[in-house]
Amino acid sequence: MNANWLDQLAPEHAPAPPGWWPPAPGWWGLAVLLLIVAGGAWVWWRSPRRRLRQATLRELRKIRAADLRPNETAQAIQNLLRRYALVLFGPERVARLNGSAWLEFLAAHGAPMLGGGVGRSLLAASYGGDTAGADPADWLRAAETFLRRAAVRSRSRPPQRPARGRPA
Repeated sequence: MNANWLDQLAPEHAPAPPGWWPPAPGWWGLAVLLLIVAGGAWVWWRSPRRRLRQATLRELRKIRAADLRPNETAQAIQNLLRRYALVLFGPERVARLNGSAWLEFLAAHGAPMLGGGVGRSLLAASYGGDTAGADPADWLRAAETFLRRAAVRSRSRPPQRPARGRPA
């Protein structure tokens, strides 16, 4: 046997550094999770109900900032609530409502304040009634409550579609 057997061995070298591909399973999971979050955020951002609520709240802020008489404020709030409810709940459920039925609808769908004295004073003022003792700030708070809560509550119910064919 050769006395210098160590010289016959291959020279030392480090193993090749690991490549970046294929990633570890954890990175695959993170990529899938990020795609799901990005897709959910995109769907949420493009939601028509969210966009409707944001536009309606912007209009309510304009009403609040405007220097209107109480009757004009009441009319603007009433028209805004009516338009929002028509779009959100459909004309079949909202168009025929008036007076106490309209106030009960508003109270049942997110604004209990509008079912009581605040709602009655808003309704009376919007049709030119006496505004003595009425506080437009209460109307604005109640309207904002309805706008924020109505969309959430209507999601739990399936949207009502008009019947096909001619009405009976």
